[in-house]
Amino acid sequence: MSSASNAAIVEVSQTANKFRSSIVLQYENKFIDVKSILGLFTTLLDSGTYDLHVHGPDADEATKAMVDVFQKHNLKVNVVNG
Repeated sequence: MSSASNAAIVEVSQTANKFRSSIVLQYENKFIDVKSILGLFTTLLDSGTYDLHVHGPDADEATKAMVDVFQKHNLKVNVVNG
């Protein structure tokens, strides 16, 4: 498994930082703060499926934006509600 491209990682982080909500990816037993570019570089792979947890005042908008970025870079994500 190889790491996701640098462009994907940067865009995911930049998109997350536009929102006030907490945005966390879960992969197996790891939880990654999507606003942390270092966490993404060490964890985000191009061949995994991630669970996306978004909580906060702009969660709906943040969720849509994050799903769009993941799809743009062919990364698999499942939205976890609640």
